[in-house]
Amino acid sequence: MNFNFKEIATAGMVLFAVIDILGSIPIILSLRSKVGHVQSEKASIVAISIMIAFLFVGESILSLIGIDVNSFAVAGAFIIFFLAIEMILGISIYKDDEPETASIVPIAFPLIAGAGTLTSILSLRAEYHVENIIVAIIINVIFVYIVLKSSARIERILGKNGLNIIRKVFGVILMAIAVKLFVTNVNGLLSHGA
Repeated sequence: MNFNFKEIATAGMVLFAVIDILGSIPIILSLRSKVGHVQSEKASIVAISIMIAFLFVGESILSLIGIDVNSFAVAGAFIIFFLAIEMILGISIYKDDEPETASIVPIAFPLIAGAGTLTSILSLRAEYHVENIIVAIIINVIFVYIVLKSSARIERILGKNGLNIIRKVFGVILMAIAVKLFVTNVNGLLSHGA
């Protein structure tokens, strides 16, 4: 076991920023008003299952189609970079259709364990130990569960401006992480090619 607090903290912050559950509170509230009730437990369990499964089988799926983790991590860095731009500038580059039901779709997938999250997990796998990523995933899903359970209260406390500030701060952090992932994995690709 290679438990490392720094790795857990960094992986946790990457996932926290990519999942952006605080920024998703308005979406969660609108879903709640449309479908009445969001099953927080079910959404959290499904999301953690998807993330941990992808952490272990994602690499096998990639090797099956002939892509190495470094290449995927570079592609992931681009996705994280664009997510950061969305968060900082308050724009939508990618927009999902409005869902009809809640809980598993769209809360567990793609809101929590979406393309950005899964890409980030594999990108992190290229740099960090698996057990540290698992701890980071568990911490994030616990936080997601708490936010889902008390989304209306959190929105009242933070207000729209508070949520926007948190989103922008994490957008900048996410952008810096995307640059670091890109540089590290491009160097990895270049050293393998040399």
